Amino acid sequence: MASHIVGYPRMGPKRELKFALESFWDKKSSAEDLEKVAADLRTSIWKQMAGAGIKYIPSNTFSYYDQVLDTTAMLGAVPPRYGWSGGEIGFDVYFSMARGNASVPAMEMTKWFDTNYHFIVPELGPDVQFSYASHKAVTEYKEAKAVSWVDSVPVLIGPVSYLLLSKPAKGVEKTFSLISLLGKILPVYKEVISELKAAGASWIQFDEPTLVMDLDSHKLQAFTDAYSELESTLSGLNVLIETYFADIPAKAFKTLTSLKGVSAYGFDLVRGTKTLDLIKSEFPKGKYLFAGVVDGRNIWANDLASSLSTLHELEGIVGKDKLVVSTSCSLLHTAVDLVNETKLDKEIKSWLAFAAQKVVEVNALAKALAGEKDEAAALRGSDHRRATNVTARLDAQQKKLDLPILPTTTIGSFPQTIELRRVRREYKANKISEDDYIKAIKEEIQKVVKLQEELDIDVLVHGEPERNDMVEYFGEQLSGFAFTVNGWVQSYGSRCVKPPIIYGDVSRPKPMTVFWSSTAQSMTARPMKGMLTGPVTILNWSFVRNDQPRFETCYQMPWPSRMKVEDLQKAGINVIQIDEAALREGLPLRKSEQAFYLDWAVHSFRITNCGVQDTTQIHTHMCYSNFNDIIHSIIDMDADVITIENSRSDEKLLSVFREGVKYGAGIGPGVYDIHSPRIPSTEEIADRINKMLAVLEKNILWVNPDCGLKTRKYSEVKPALNNMVAAAKLLRTSLLVLSELFRRCWEYKHPKQLILKRKKKMNYC
Repeated sequence: MASHIVGYPRMGPKRELKFALESFWDKKSSAEDLEKVAADLRTSIWKQMAGAGIKYIPSNTFSYYDQVLDTTAMLGAVPPRYGWSGGEIGFDVYFSMARGNASVPAMEMTKWFDTNYHFIVPELGPDVQFSYASHKAVTEYKEAKAVSWVDSVPVLIGPVSYLLLSKPAKGVEKTFSLISLLGKILPVYKEVISELKAAGASWIQFDEPTLVMDLDSHKLQAFTDAYSELESTLSGLNVLIETYFADIPAKAFKTLTSLKGVSAYGFDLVRGTKTLDLIKSEFPKGKYLFAGVVDGRNIWANDLASSLSTLHELEGIVGKDKLVVSTSCSLLHTAVDLVNETKLDKEIKSWLAFAAQKVVEVNALAKALAGEKDEAAALRGSDHRRATNVTARLDAQQKKLDLPILPTTTIGSFPQTIELRRVRREYKANKISEDDYIKAIKEEIQKVVKLQEELDIDVLVHGEPERNDMVEYFGEQLSGFAFTVNGWVQSYGSRCVKPPIIYGDVSRPKPMTVFWSSTAQSMTARPMKGMLTGPVTILNWSFVRNDQPRFETCYQMPWPSRMKVEDLQKAGINVIQIDEAALREGLPLRKSEQAFYLDWAVHSFRITNCGVQDTTQIHTHMCYSNFNDIIHSIIDMDADVITIENSRSDEKLLSVFREGVKYGAGIGPGVYDIHSPRIPSTEEIADRINKMLAVLEKNILWVNPDCGLKTRKYSEVKPALNNMVAAAKLLRTSLLVLSELFRRCWEYKHPKQLILKRKKKMNYC
């Protein structure tokens, strides 16, 4: 199911364009400086939408002032008083039309329909000579493709709406028919369309919002005439006509859906609820419906259940392949990003969704609709499971990674030293530069990578020096989260955490984790694990919004995580660990509620990685808890390798395998307790591994500590890991000797009892 955004705010999340414009107008900065800010904003917007999963991403909705003024520039309809003599319209003429200059006044400005947005009113008359004078639409389409790898949908103000929103120029009779200029402006539109086609555009969007007004037959006929004239030029393009702000009248609906060369129609179904009846009764077969169910004019969060109900109804009318989830109008009319509202009342904040969050709402509805079968947005569908079974995946991964039996690894974090914490603290307080911070973190990663290589660990980690807390670190990079300064909660002993506050819809504004993981991988030839926190753990270790069920909030979490996983895979990271340390923690106390929790929790995890290649190995980690009663749900997570606490609970986990549970994926029951300063000996760890080998196959067993090493000192970590690796190597040797013993016993047909006697001896050699 596809998703679409009609348009997006231009100012930037911190009003970057406002300050850049004012600086340019005050002659404090250059045109190049202004263009750089604008280009950065456009790129950020396109990448944000692409990262959120939007399919139909608009271009040419950015403007230095106003989209109608941009169309005036495109058509070369510059009033004579601005002294324009032809050629590409630059900032001087453009801003003179918008703001006036020392010698001439600006063009009229008025409200855009019934919104508080203002547009620059075109001034037209019978003597206006139209010409293609601004290539902005084509330039921005190419820019989106080149810079952001986005095949965007170029957006143009439609020719009829442009004329209907104009006024007669000074000295022209007020009775002058603006529609009479249609034949003069269409050649320019044809040039623009032809250039967009040549640049590779496959879709084009014409905004024709005047269709929602009470238009007479003459004006409605202009739409028919315009698109009949453009039909041959539009051939080969998918053409979307977008309307918004109200119900479309029945006559206008019939005109719209009869236009030649048009393949898609967009409607505001928030303010235009009566349009639903028209769609039900006479929507043309084979055409696309862009359903504007997410409010583009208000900042309240979407009622997803209600929108989903509407979409299901529409799906039955137009078909799944032709239904696109969209905003009701451009998001220009909302604030940019709620994530920046750090001082807003938390309760109020939980009710809101700004533009960035609405982008996520649109795509969440599209994804839900794609597989929806129940009230939980059907994110539990069977499509969220990796296509290949774990045994086949492990074979593919082994060929790629070439790991020894009993491969060694750690859970992720390495000691967080006083110096490391100081660097992070000073960077956050702007006491050191970003360059100095990155340099310090890289040096720490290099130290950790070198140490692991010296210890001869098989699968490495980067040590997470850039992270404060496994949930807070990722929450800080997601929208929909708020953070306290002193909201500490005891975790164990003197260890405390600050749970984030999930107040709104969760999305990922930008890629994360890839830089540090890629940096670490570049420092070694050994496999490097990419590390991230899973959706259920983020949920269970946060203060969660209470205006919707926890499972609905959790189902918003996997999509940012899934994008992280895909980013890591694209960056060449072949082992990715998605920690679900708190999965067991969220299990309800009442048994009658546990199956439902495990269903949505496990499925949320599977969503994060179901799209990766077979050769990408997915690990997960679980902390201290009783896992035996949920072992089948753990198996259902379908991870390639699970690392899990074992030593502190005195190998309680192993009892479930002694009782006959079969586990075919990789598993690493912890071989020593990291929450103690005690350093286990090689013999102690080897003995623990032997107990695991008694119930688990050697080809699936991993050797690792119980948990991360963040709270330990290097004076404890180095000898403990050294002993862990030594124990693994000792057992590998024993297993090779034992394998040879079995081979010889089989060859010489020794009695089975003798084989078992020698096996026991070899296990404890």
